[in-house]
Amino acid sequence: MEPIVLAYVGVALMVGLSGIGSAYGLTICGNAVVGAMKKAPEKMGAYIGLSALPSSQGLYGFVAYILMVQPLLVAEITWLVAAGIFGAGLLMGFAGLFSAIRQGQVCANGVAATAAGHNVFAATMVMAVFPELYAILALVVTILMLGTFA
Repeated sequence: MEPIVLAYVGVALMVGLSGIGSAYGLTICGNAVVGAMKKAPEKMGAYIGLSALPSSQGLYGFVAYILMVQPLLVAEITWLVAAGIFGAGLLMGFAGLFSAIRQGQVCANGVAATAAGHNVFAATMVMAVFPELYAILALVVTILMLGTFA
């Protein structure tokens, strides 16, 4: 196997796993929105605000991909660089996957509580930021790792 294959698997993981996590998180919260619309359709603005949050992890994975693909454009890549890109892919991919799913669960609970008449929109937004911070941290580490590949 060539080192470039390992590197490409890494960038595929960072985009794929982050995107899968966002899709699951959005689905979890979207299902809660559908149920909440039956109970309190006038609160649709709050539901949409909460349900969109898990989409960001997929975007972080894509940003990481755009940055990490730069070292792959050289004629030859070393095993050390390939392993670093693979590791960054695992880091970004799994952080995006799990944080988006958990964020979707937090947001879904906020949607359900809002539909039940509780004033929890702002508190849910704050609580939903916590899982996302780990995806942001993974993106920052991925960007910092990029500087070591030159």
